[in-house]
Amino acid sequence: MRQRAGEELWRPNREQLVAARGRTVADVVRPELDVLFCGINPGLYSGAVGHHFARPGNRFWKALHRSGFTARVLSPFEERALLGYGLGVTNLVNRATGAADELPPQELRQGAARLQRKVCRLRPKFVAFLGLGAFRSAFGRSDAAVGSQSEDLCGSTVWLLPNPSGLNAHYQLADLAKLFSDLRRAVRRAS
Repeated sequence: MRQRAGEELWRPNREQLVAARGRTVADVVRPELDVLFCGINPGLYSGAVGHHFARPGNRFWKALHRSGFTARVLSPFEERALLGYGLGVTNLVNRATGAADELPPQELRQGAARLQRKVCRLRPKFVAFLGLGAFRSAFGRSDAAVGSQSEDLCGSTVWLLPNPSGLNAHYQLADLAKLFSDLRRAVRRAS
């Protein structure tokens, strides 16, 4: 059962999480965005509720707000509001899994090819990848580091950010907000 806009928020139970394996979460996109954020793939929680970065503890929405991209902390259930800020969200791989490490390198590379076609069609100014390891594997860039990348994607500037999952202990919320702020400043300079 997926959450719909305007419905009372609910948390999926264990059976609903298990049933979410393999589900997809619809892209939140339109042509010519300022930033298209690209997650690795939906987690089971996001697959169960049908919204991006939905698991409590994921810091994506807080980092967006703290960096100044949004006027307030949006709920995953308000993800369509991103479009009004010139932002969108998609995933490298569409299917929900319990953990990103369940995705084989070949599937990440296939996701990169599919994403490239999407970026060529939508033409965002920036594509911001949320996950260093997945980006490195998907694009064959073992040396890629956080920040602006040397190659573009169909004319869009590629930017690499850490995975905002609460499981990523290498980066605290303040660190993520600073890195998101760096991207926001680059977007402003490019406008």
